[in-house]
Amino acid sequence: MARARLRYPRRGRPVDRFQLGRFRRVKSSLHLEVRWTMKFRAILNKDGGTLKSTDIDTFGEFIRETFQAAGNSIEVHPVSGDELIDALQKAFDDDAVEGVIAGGGDGTVSAAGGMALRGDKPLGILPAGTMNLYARALGIPLDLEDAVRALAPGRIGKSDIGRANGRPFLHQFSIGFHSRMVAERNSYNFASKLGKIRASIIAALDTIRRPPSFPIDMEVDGRKIREKVSSLAVTNNPYGEGHLPYADDVTSGMLGIYYARPATAAANAKMLADLTFGNWSNNPDIVQEGGRKVHISFPQKRKSAKAVIDGELVDLDPSVDIEILPGALKVVLPRNEEEA
Repeated sequence: MARARLRYPRRGRPVDRFQLGRFRRVKSSLHLEVRWTMKFRAILNKDGGTLKSTDIDTFGEFIRETFQAAGNSIEVHPVSGDELIDALQKAFDDDAVEGVIAGGGDGTVSAAGGMALRGDKPLGILPAGTMNLYARALGIPLDLEDAVRALAPGRIGKSDIGRANGRPFLHQFSIGFHSRMVAERNSYNFASKLGKIRASIIAALDTIRRPPSFPIDMEVDGRKIREKVSSLAVTNNPYGEGHLPYADDVTSGMLGIYYARPATAAANAKMLADLTFGNWSNNPDIVQEGGRKVHISFPQKRKSAKAVIDGELVDLDPSVDIEILPGALKVVLPRNEEEA
């Protein structure tokens, strides 16, 4: 049901109005703002990341109260990791649910993103993982309660989304250095966020000493590139600078393409540091490209070769077609101070 109220905007500032994904900008000293009461369902992966150590019942009640205070209704469903995919799919398939909030790490969010794309429903994110890279790209607060407060009165916007051989991704597709790191990290036992970080550091140090090296044939928007690389990443929008590797803008309609040729251990260490802290543009060993469609083939691919899609280790196909779908994903964006 729609609720109408009069609102006086700040002088000289346009007011952005979102109606279930449709955007219109109004410049006026007085206007009638229509906000829609939406019915959400929150799916919380209680076995993952920050949520594993959270009082899930208390947090669920906080979500319900906060969304209700913002004029929206929400069901909260904490589920185990084994139940996660099924619960997300049911939420997106339910005609009575108008938007889905996914609580978990990058893997949870990536799975939800693919379903949101296919179901054409808005996706909101409660960041409960280690890196939370796509949540950072959307400007969502990393503290869980702050994220709820920002999303409950939020607005519906659009985001680009990538697709690799038909599989959607929100952050990146990567091979080489990153996939070896993830494979080694996953070989260790860790039961906490801190343990995962420690395992990641050990895996990174080992990969720096023993980097992969393999040839690729790549075509970017029809332009052919043949290289021998140790690392390759194709990202949903180019990385921003001065921070962790995530996009500052998820609506540019462009893929970011980053690769590095085989190098010494010292050069590999610097490359990893520069990528981690957003100094990649000043590193001569990192080559950046951009495009809308990328085809990659691997002339010497091993049967055991892996790729990483949004943090998940997957088998590497003999060739990969990657494209970006501009504005194809509906997302719940946090309400900022100007809109409060």
